[in-house]
Amino acid sequence: MADLHVVEGDGPADTYRVTADELRQFIERIERLEQEKKDIAEQVKEVFAEANGRGYDTKVMRKVVALRKREPDDVAEEEAVLEMYKEALGMS
Repeated sequence: MADLHVVEGDGPADTYRVTADELRQFIERIERLEQEKKDIAEQVKEVFAEANGRGYDTKVMRKVVALRKREPDDVAEEEAVLEMYKEALGMS
């Protein structure tokens, strides 16, 4: 395969070589990962559909999943502020 020569900047120190094979490998790896990501997203969608079919509230489940990704202290702080705002508005 031919080498591609790419010049960045103004001087020879900014020149680097890109081989077509290496570039193709990167692109193909990205494409495979994108496909895997798509497949996993479809599987997650199927799990939510199954849970929904069994009577679970998937909107709440999504919130629980998001909460579990966060630091407990951050969640507690946000919940405390939310409770304070609700009290201030007479929503408690």
